[in-house]
Amino acid sequence: MNEQFQHKARKRFGQNFLHDAGVIDKILRSIRAKAEDRMLEIGPGQGALTQGLLNSGAQLDVVELDKDLVPILMHQFGSKPNFSLHQGDALKFDFTSLNAAPNSLRVVGNLPYNISTPLIFHLLQNAYLIRDMHFMLQKEVVERLAAGPGGGDWGRLSIMVQYHCRVEHLFNVGPGAFNPPPKVDSAIVRLVPHETLPHPAKDHRVLERVVREAFNQRRKTLRNTLKALLTSEEITEAGVDGSLRPEQLDLAAFVRLADMLSEKPVAA
Repeated sequence: MNEQFQHKARKRFGQNFLHDAGVIDKILRSIRAKAEDRMLEIGPGQGALTQGLLNSGAQLDVVELDKDLVPILMHQFGSKPNFSLHQGDALKFDFTSLNAAPNSLRVVGNLPYNISTPLIFHLLQNAYLIRDMHFMLQKEVVERLAAGPGGGDWGRLSIMVQYHCRVEHLFNVGPGAFNPPPKVDSAIVRLVPHETLPHPAKDHRVLERVVREAFNQRRKTLRNTLKALLTSEEITEAGVDGSLRPEQLDLAAFVRLADMLSEKPVAA
């Protein structure tokens, strides 16, 4: 890289730049970008994936927070007709501004660990726009995303993401693929928003509230963690055993609890 355009990874942005060509190729093959696609790359960094995405012919918008990376990215890709750069915070980015039709936007990102969960929740608010998402995340986050009921990884993140998406843990990536190497393993995950929700809740905000309350004290039973929202009788009426702990319930059971709460008359 031209010395003028060298950039050191910044701790405050959680930057770890991907440099392993084999891993980059494997990620691009998993994404399979096509010329007719509308791609959004979050946090392109030094452009490890950007070149391959542009080579597909896809229209690529990138969102980069670090102002110092903007001239590097513009120097490398600014002349490409299918490249558009947006300097700013992906957590505040208006995805509808890309004018993507429903189910058309494909999202890619090597996400900084410190913003991965809030960013995924932000994207899920726009799930109707998104065809799929491919992210590099901390391996333990991917394990939580892909978890099933009954284990310690099953929690709020698993339930709310699986409410909206099918989750595939594609493969793991060791620290050596990055510069500087992070202290943890990473993994690639594919999230595909459901065309039809398998367990639609009457109000997904109520579902979020029930799940959050339930897992605030995950070692306690549901009748204890949800007592501010539902009585023991109402939990039973929803077809749920109140003596279970939250991690023992599947998504469908949480939706039944949320629907029970949605139907409760509001106290005057």
